[in-house]
Amino acid sequence: MRRFEPALGAEVRGIHLADGLDDASFAEVHRAFLEHQVLFFKDQREIPPEVQVAIAERFGDLHFHPAAPQMSGHPAVFEIHAHKDSKIANGEFWHSDVSCDEEPPLGTILQMQILPDLGGDTLFANMYAAYDALSQPLREMLIGLTATHGSEHVYRGRYADRGVDDGGKQYPEAVHPVVRTHPETGKQALYVNRTFTTRLNELSQHESDAVLELLFAHSEQIAFQVRFRWSQFDVAFWDNRCTLHHAIWDYWPNERKGRRVTIKGDRPK
Repeated sequence: MRRFEPALGAEVRGIHLADGLDDASFAEVHRAFLEHQVLFFKDQREIPPEVQVAIAERFGDLHFHPAAPQMSGHPAVFEIHAHKDSKIANGEFWHSDVSCDEEPPLGTILQMQILPDLGGDTLFANMYAAYDALSQPLREMLIGLTATHGSEHVYRGRYADRGVDDGGKQYPEAVHPVVRTHPETGKQALYVNRTFTTRLNELSQHESDAVLELLFAHSEQIAFQVRFRWSQFDVAFWDNRCTLHHAIWDYWPNERKGRRVTIKGDRPK
């Protein structure tokens, strides 16, 4: 295991996830996950869906996506798929997965099965570092603020081309602290993102718009980022409590497909 880049991330070799995680490997992965925030597993074979689910369950209860279609026979598996006929690609704007839930995901495990010849990289950003880099007065102001994370504007009709009829469905909305304390590391992280965060509740709309735009631009700085170039069957496992990510859709009309399983987290504090 070695660090991937200065900002965050570690590359893992020698652990073959298709065989599952034994107790020793789980302990090593869990320690590295908390230290590095995103892990990139190289030299992998295709992981059977039931094994990917079992690995995720070692870290906690499973999270079920509020909008995306479920994989047949494996309801906890979300198939990421973009091709020449796709109207959208999953994750194409900066976000923390499903931060609109009352108990947003702890982490996400994604394996890519089909990749374009070029493109399709994923960016990850360190929200501990983003918070720490703010000025002291701004950090102190943000500690007392909450933000609304909505999803109606994201999910309504999003998966219609995959057979999802969401007429009458109510999509989640939640209020979270702008700065959250990681429940396992105790570190503070900026917890807003361009996809789901719609309002700073204690500010006027004008003030909220201005401060959110400042925070979005700040958190998306290249100094806080790594860029991961996938190889077939690579696995990324990221901590949604202290990172953002952005899947770059620069490969149209080519195809990109993978399977993701997400672990349920706790209410941000």
